[in-house]
Amino acid sequence: MKRIPSATYRLQFNSGFTFPQARAIQDYLRDLGISDVYASPLFQAGPESTHGYDTCCFGKINPNIGSTQDFERFTVELKARNLGLLLDLVPNHMSATLSNPWWFDVLENGRDSQYAHFFDIDWNSKNPTLRDKVLLPVLEDEYRKVLEAGKLRLVRENGKFFIAYYERKFPVNAQSLAGC
Repeated sequence: MKRIPSATYRLQFNSGFTFPQARAIQDYLRDLGISDVYASPLFQAGPESTHGYDTCCFGKINPNIGSTQDFERFTVELKARNLGLLLDLVPNHMSATLSNPWWFDVLENGRDSQYAHFFDIDWNSKNPTLRDKVLLPVLEDEYRKVLEAGKLRLVRENGKFFIAYYERKFPVNAQSLAGC
């Protein structure tokens, strides 16, 4: 038999509202007549995330909101109260930050990345200089000015090359080094 929610209550999980806190209000939600909890994204987000809509790993619970065991306790207690759970899962909530290993792989391997199809990237840009490239709007000023100011540096760590820009280190595609 299909479950059709009759009344939902949205919970915005973050470091200030975790699974244990959500467990503590389940009786209240049931008493309100809520049939289902509608949860903000629960998967591992960027380290500075306050909302969860910048998922870095769809296979792990966000440690800022609790552990896998905390999630399991939360869902067991929901079920015991006959409350359902709706999860907010949207593929475009994937974070484009360097802490996301899938995004990092796309930056490092370009179109050849096994994760390239998870991101909305125009690999066939009308601008021929941008074909098969990812354009990142991260510089504080024009490229020439940032480069001349020495704010972009080529660094090597553990046998790999990166473009360092302040604290960020963007991976360099090894194929782009072939002519060097």
